[in-house]
Amino acid sequence: MAEGPITVGWREWLSLPELGIEAIKAKVDTGARSSALHVVWQERFSRAGETWVRFAVERDGPGSGIAVAEARVVDERRVTDSGGHTTLRPFIQTRVGLADWAWPIEINLADRSHMLFPMLLGRTAMAGRLIVDPNLSFAFGEPPEYRL
Repeated sequence: MAEGPITVGWREWLSLPELGIEAIKAKVDTGARSSALHVVWQERFSRAGETWVRFAVERDGPGSGIAVAEARVVDERRVTDSGGHTTLRPFIQTRVGLADWAWPIEINLADRSHMLFPMLLGRTAMAGRLIVDPNLSFAFGEPPEYRL
């Protein structure tokens, strides 16, 4: 990470390299405690006595299609969405990338098909790393493969 916090816009292109996601549009939301990722489907299974989840994420743009990933479930928590609905969601840990930076975050898996952004970056993932300038949008530009 850079020295001190990085200033970002209210929406940014992120990557989730450990999940095979090179670019995903995310709303950077200081009002949300946790980060969330839209999954098309998910299934839990056991591996070496631990709970894991296999899930599918829709890719956008070039190379679009479905990315299937697996991750260990680090926790299950009740999450209240912006509409006031509470659901029990699995949380995984993975790395998030923004431009030249990457760091570990916890992210919950949810159906965000009714939302404008497939990913929400919450304040626990930003703490001490990012400052959000609501006047900025995609402050780091489009990912290289999206540039025309």
